[in-house]
Amino acid sequence: MTLERSPAPPVRDDPAVAPEEEGAELRVPPRIGTRPRRPAASLAVRTAVPVLLVAAWWYGSASGRIPPDVLTGPGAVLGALRELAETGQLTDYLLASGRRAALGVLAGAGAGLLLGIAAGLSALGEELIDPTMQMKRAVPFLALVPLFISWFGVGESFKIVLIAVATAAPMYAYTYLGVRGVDREVVEAARGFGLRGARLAAEVIVPSALPSILMALRISLSVSLTGLIAAEQIGASEGIGYLVTLAQQYYRNDYMVLCILIYALIGLVIDLVIRGVERVAMPWRGQVAAR
Repeated sequence: MTLERSPAPPVRDDPAVAPEEEGAELRVPPRIGTRPRRPAASLAVRTAVPVLLVAAWWYGSASGRIPPDVLTGPGAVLGALRELAETGQLTDYLLASGRRAALGVLAGAGAGLLLGIAAGLSALGEELIDPTMQMKRAVPFLALVPLFISWFGVGESFKIVLIAVATAAPMYAYTYLGVRGVDREVVEAARGFGLRGARLAAEVIVPSALPSILMALRISLSVSLTGLIAAEQIGASEGIGYLVTLAQQYYRNDYMVLCILIYALIGLVIDLVIRGVERVAMPWRGQVAAR
């Protein structure tokens, strides 16, 4: 009795292909990543909530549901804006506040950036710098106002130093964390190519920590507005904070609301500028965000 062998199955070039998929056509896989929204749609989404808030404010003021002594209406605020613009005071006050904020942020954020890099790069720098900066960060900068007045008086030096002290702490904290979070393997690879010292910090470590540094800059600029308000309400004769003091003294609710809106617009401009810097310096960030 002889056994007949069954025919061997045909040999396939690609064993990973199932029999039912042999005749299937290749298809383009779904898109990986984010699909950018159209600029017009993105602008509409971003402005939807502010526009609704302004519309509710306008309706509440016009209908009498919001009394003028509680919150003045948009028409009165526009009248105050027109009054300041015609006299030229608005431009002078904005320039004065902008100069103080720029000098304070340049000094404070610059010092915080250098200290954060130094503390993050070496153990000795961390031991020397970090305890002092942590103690300084725990002290509210407004508590230093009387001390600074006794040191610097109420002139421009006091205002710039107060803004600098307010902005140094967040810049240091985020820069320190960003530098400490740089991948050690990347640093070792850069050292293998001969990068040392300042070149290693400038070409590898700082670019790797750039997201944290830009976040620190955004927060420092926002905090500078708080320091600016506090500084310009003491011994100032121009500036947006001085305008707030005048509005409080003369019970001008429209001027108070106008100053609040000016600060809000300044914060919006700061955010847009930082976003623009992020898109130029880190173009890959938009491709890794989960949306």
